[in-house]
Amino acid sequence: MKAISRVLVALVAAVAALFASTGTSHAGLDNELSLVDGQGRTLTVQQWDTFLNGVFPLDRNRLTREWFHSGQAKYTCAGPGCDEFDGTLELGYQIGFPWSLGVGINFSYTTPNLLVDDGNATNAFAQFITPNLFPGVSFSADLGNGPGIQEVATFSVDVKGAAGGVAVSNAHGTVTGAAGGVLLRPFARLIASTGDSVTTYGDPWNMN
Repeated sequence: MKAISRVLVALVAAVAALFASTGTSHAGLDNELSLVDGQGRTLTVQQWDTFLNGVFPLDRNRLTREWFHSGQAKYTCAGPGCDEFDGTLELGYQIGFPWSLGVGINFSYTTPNLLVDDGNATNAFAQFITPNLFPGVSFSADLGNGPGIQEVATFSVDVKGAAGGVAVSNAHGTVTGAAGGVLLRPFARLIASTGDSVTTYGDPWNMN
């Protein structure tokens, strides 16, 4: 009986460890890039927890791709004068497609859930949940009958201090007018007020 009890205890412990480990399986740093700017500061921009969920388009159009995007962009500034750092943090995509039918491709993007983190070197963060703060982004491009690549900064925020970030949850995006698969390569870009910039690109996501 004691042997059976020990086996049951070990089994329960193993199951508990399994469930405890699944909570963090989707979190992590996706990519990052650093730059030493003209003032000797090291600027680093990162993408975290990027997830693009492709869904069946509601218009049932074979030339439409629809998805929801969640993820975070963070930056740090290391070096002299970083407490006075200010600039812009952007999130966006490079959009690639093998063929377009007709005169062009249309793209729209909305950001219903946005969380802005603005901090400093002491890690004192102020968080603001701002639904519908940024309007949707849309554009049309005349591409003819051929392949193409477009880059779109879906939204940007002003940042200050030695560290900060922006996060988006279930933002909605669509591409219409593209034949064949659509690839989305998410990027995060930090642009300092001095003109220095650094961009990190993630792996392409296939929106077939």
